[in-house]
Amino acid sequence: MWISKFRILLYLAFITSHMQKITLILSLLCIVSCNTSEKKHASNFDFTTTFEKSNGNQTSTYPEVITYYKNLAVSYPQINIQEIGMTDSGNPLHIITLNPDQEFDFEKIRQSKRVLLINNGIHPGESDGIDATMLLFRDIVEGKIEAPKNTALATIPVYNIGGALNRNSGTRTNQNGPKEYGFRGNARNYDLNRDFIKNDTKNASAFAKVFHVVKPDVFIDNHVSNGADYQYTLTHLFTQHNKLGGELGNYLHKEMHPQLEALLTSKKWDITPYVNVWGTTPDKGWTQFMDSPRYSTGYTTLWNTLGMMVETHMLKPYKQRVEGTYELMRSMIEITEKDGKKIKALREKSFLNTSKQETYSVHWEVDTTKVTKFNFKGYEGEFIDSKITGAKRLKYDQSKPYSKEVEYQNYFTSVTDITIPKAYIIPKGWWNVIELLKLNQIQFKTLEKDTTIPVQVYHINDYKSRKTPYEGHYLHYKTTIKKSNKDISFKKGDIIISTDQKGVRYLIETLEPEAPDSFFNWNFFDTILQQKEGFSPYVWEDKAKELLNKNEELRIRFEKKKKDTLFANNWYAQLDWLHKQSNNYEKVHMRYPVYRVLKKK
Repeated sequence: MWISKFRILLYLAFITSHMQKITLILSLLCIVSCNTSEKKHASNFDFTTTFEKSNGNQTSTYPEVITYYKNLAVSYPQINIQEIGMTDSGNPLHIITLNPDQEFDFEKIRQSKRVLLINNGIHPGESDGIDATMLLFRDIVEGKIEAPKNTALATIPVYNIGGALNRNSGTRTNQNGPKEYGFRGNARNYDLNRDFIKNDTKNASAFAKVFHVVKPDVFIDNHVSNGADYQYTLTHLFTQHNKLGGELGNYLHKEMHPQLEALLTSKKWDITPYVNVWGTTPDKGWTQFMDSPRYSTGYTTLWNTLGMMVETHMLKPYKQRVEGTYELMRSMIEITEKDGKKIKALREKSFLNTSKQETYSVHWEVDTTKVTKFNFKGYEGEFIDSKITGAKRLKYDQSKPYSKEVEYQNYFTSVTDITIPKAYIIPKGWWNVIELLKLNQIQFKTLEKDTTIPVQVYHINDYKSRKTPYEGHYLHYKTTIKKSNKDISFKKGDIIISTDQKGVRYLIETLEPEAPDSFFNWNFFDTILQQKEGFSPYVWEDKAKELLNKNEELRIRFEKKKKDTLFANNWYAQLDWLHKQSNNYEKVHMRYPVYRVLKKK
């Protein structure tokens, strides 16, 4: 009996063993079948874009763009799509990466490659870059054009998602196509190309996350513009080279810029510097647009990224504009491929040199002693009588093209320099500012106990403010400060920020009140401008008299000041002046709450 049982057990073991093999084989067959099915499905995707299907008259909708890139990522392992951050529209921001090595960790990518980041749809009515980048990424992975070997590409396919979803066919009044397009304002009607410093939108916060993940060497922001009529489809707006500074600025100005123009000319695409002319003709020349840090290239430049905007001419046909944008981006890839090692070395040297600088310019103006001359291809324009208003109006005649030498003022000089401190100190109560520093990966330490520290203190001496709202703010300008050195008591939890870090330019541009896009000028510190405690004249009058009786030096100064007729005839101004000389006056009024720890000489 036991032999029969043994035989049964052997038989069951045999069956079980073979069943496992059968199961394994079936599983493998399933995997192969599923993968084959998936690849077959992927190969059936139609990557012909809306732009191509419409013969260059239409642009893809936002859902079409995202679906397109998702399908591209399924079909080609060189493509990766991921979500980083949320936008005001309630939709996440996407970043698409193209790397033939199939490595999508940017820390690892940067070890051997340069990174070029393309931003599209910041103004969704200017959709040229959206369509051109879809074509570019597809053509690279399909082998229609050579894939970059030393450069990884990343793109934000549509930055202003809320604006892209707000499609219409009328708001781009001057624009020659596409048939429908998005709106300039985002979901909360912000112009996102003014928001990179103040960060009022979730879009800007998401962009900062993307930027500090990618850490691009080169940045392209695709736009469309029209300040005048001329023959070019393409114009370029590089970040201002003097502001970028040093050898990196010289490379941008004397090598990258000319290379781009030469490459495009060889491809039969004429290009000119962005025509910064409004309400007049460009034949007498113009001044380069200064991209302060509120703008995309002004912001990215704070980390020594070589930034440029593409500005196609909105009067040219849409098909022509998209094709031109495509070729420009290809040319910038070629330059990055060729000069990648030089770009890396210059960027690293620029970070090192900035850390050694004693001063930094926070305000620039045009250097009228230097100009760049070149032949500009325009159309004759004249001012004729308007049949609507009766006033003079500008009229271009495209039947009268010309090529004339113009003067381009693209050199700037510093007018306000600040001494770079060793560190800044910000009280913990200004959490909104501290959160932006964190977002931009600024390193800082927290005071572990209450501490008295000798610092340089700023008082706001004067400023002007816009009379009308600008992007949700009444922006300050022409800000001036008074300096003094004091011992200030700081609290546990206040933060101290060393300037010896890669984000030093961001720190200076945001924390120095005189900088045009400082947090002060964007109203972050407006509460210090309002006096919180005051006086009742009937009470202060007697106290002021007592103050003058006890302080002879103050009495002399007061009598001298009353020689000013306006002051002498204003009794309230006199009492207010005396109040401000007393211990009753609040110390925080007009005192800028960011303190500077000076370097030892």
